[in-house]
Amino acid sequence: MPHTHPARPHRAVLVLVLAAALALVACGREGSPPVKGPKGSELPRYAVARNVRLPDSPTWRRAERRGYLVIGVKEDQPYLGEKDPATGRYTGFDIEIAKMMSAALGFPPRTIRFRTIASANRETALQSGQIDLYVGTYTINDKRKKLVGFAGPYYLAGQSLLVRADEKDIKGPRDLAGKRVCSAAGSTPYQRIRAEYPKAVLVAYDTYSVCVDNLLTYQVAAVTTDDAILLGYAAKVPDELKVVGTPFSKEPYGIGVPRGDSALRFALDDALAADEKDGDWKKAYDATLGLSGVPAPEPPPIDRYPAA
Repeated sequence: MPHTHPARPHRAVLVLVLAAALALVACGREGSPPVKGPKGSELPRYAVARNVRLPDSPTWRRAERRGYLVIGVKEDQPYLGEKDPATGRYTGFDIEIAKMMSAALGFPPRTIRFRTIASANRETALQSGQIDLYVGTYTINDKRKKLVGFAGPYYLAGQSLLVRADEKDIKGPRDLAGKRVCSAAGSTPYQRIRAEYPKAVLVAYDTYSVCVDNLLTYQVAAVTTDDAILLGYAAKVPDELKVVGTPFSKEPYGIGVPRGDSALRFALDDALAADEKDGDWKKAYDATLGLSGVPAPEPPPIDRYPAA
């Protein structure tokens, strides 16, 4: 049986706070508001473009008729896409990207109708017209390009490691031999550790929030998944958690659009480039994922692949 350290009193309080703010939300149930997060006054304001016309985009034309965009997002990823069950308000870096895109397409961000869509239902939601766009840690790959279109990428994530702030021995996946490492059951990060770092002692749960709870109570030494998701957890309690090492996979996050709507995709590519140039992208990162203490990276090059 592995040796564990008793949790310090203030750490036990943090575990209870995270359990309320994160675990319940991650499981799809109502929980408490986030421990801390960006205040409205700290978030960027995006100028709404005027006289926007995209006659070749059926998606934009439908949105123009109704007067707002319907955007699919996540609701259980801290500082990326998270829904406050008390107010119904969505916050996070992905939410800010969605607001930027809405403004660039001529729709005030306050009019967006956010809709929580599970990962398994993203393609169907775009294909059926249930949503106009999807912004939620959506990795661009060739398989998905056969089903939907992608603008971006707007962020390059990669598998990484979340550890306690006082951890000194784990700096990357090669330091995991003999250590208990937690990830979501059946996930790609779990499978990668099992295949490439077999000396690690894998622990699996249905949600990352349970992994984080185990990390704070010294039941595991590290949690692994996309660094963007881990940064969100670290931002909750930056004095207790940190993301370490260099990402050891590449996960380019894109904005999902209906396949074949190249006019919309190209317009979003242009908007992303403009927001990166004028500093709005960095301001959005600093007010969300940047609260983890990790400086904003350079945005990845936009992939303007040909029309389908």
